[in-house]
Amino acid sequence: MKDTISVKAPDGGDGSGKRPDPKDPKIRKLSDFLCFAIYSANLAFGRAYKPLLDKLGLTYTQYVTIVSLWEEDDITVGDLGDKLFLESNTLTPILKKLEASGYVERRRDPADERQVRIHLTEAGRRLREEALHINLLSATGLEPDEFAKMQKGVVKLRTNLLKATGGKK
Repeated sequence: MKDTISVKAPDGGDGSGKRPDPKDPKIRKLSDFLCFAIYSANLAFGRAYKPLLDKLGLTYTQYVTIVSLWEEDDITVGDLGDKLFLESNTLTPILKKLEASGYVERRRDPADERQVRIHLTEAGRRLREEALHINLLSATGLEPDEFAKMQKGVVKLRTNLLKATGGKK
């Protein structure tokens, strides 16, 4: 079923003043929306990650930033933002906090002073060892092959939505 948006009267009905019948099959429930399923799953992931990341002193966004840097260190703020789907005005405060925690350094690129490059510090690299235990596979209730299929399906969905909206990637 497609996610759609329809305009309803302020009372939620068709403008007649009568409330819609919740059993009417034409009335879409919030639980029918794929966008809400993804959004609420994201919130649930955040709750599941929180106690694990609290032990490391990181927020989820700081964690995925560090994970991205473990994959590719010495990257520009712009390239890091592209990987994380974050604008630089959102990413910069995250990087400042990670820098204050001693996990990253921000430096001007000597080849292009307009660019800021992000480098993991030794503490940022050591954090990887502490974070190796973070794995939510069992919390998802999915088998490893189901988990892999779900992840690939969500990535495909994201890629298609970005293409359809003229977004990056």
